[in-house]
Amino acid sequence: MSRSDRTAPAGAARAMPGLGLCLACALALAGSGFGGIARAETGVPGSAQADRLEACVAPTPFMRRRHFELIEHQRDETVRQGIRKTDHSLVGCVDCHVRKDSQGGYVPIDAPGEFCAACHQYVGAVLDCFDCHAALPTED
Repeated sequence: MSRSDRTAPAGAARAMPGLGLCLACALALAGSGFGGIARAETGVPGSAQADRLEACVAPTPFMRRRHFELIEHQRDETVRQGIRKTDHSLVGCVDCHVRKDSQGGYVPIDAPGEFCAACHQYVGAVLDCFDCHAALPTED
């Protein structure tokens, strides 16, 4: 195959001059928050109730690996038996681990970089709890 067979047709490169520059500007504007894309503020370190506690409802290694089992068990007790406790409920997790932003408002616990989202992203697990459940505390 000759070199002329592998190159773009004449004029193809000139059909969209500055395309690379346009794309670079669009990406820069999107990343900076302009163009209607809002950036969520992250939580302030130390602003979660859990940050001031010695331990969670179970030892940290257990919670990292098996927290979903506690949440599922609590769900089953609540839905099937009508038993409502908060020691292993998803609401209890949110209330304790949600952080506040610099303005004092809560940052959703499933927002990028926040408590649930950060770990689930790290391990590649789907975080779908908050498709139905509140990612913010229901009371202050």
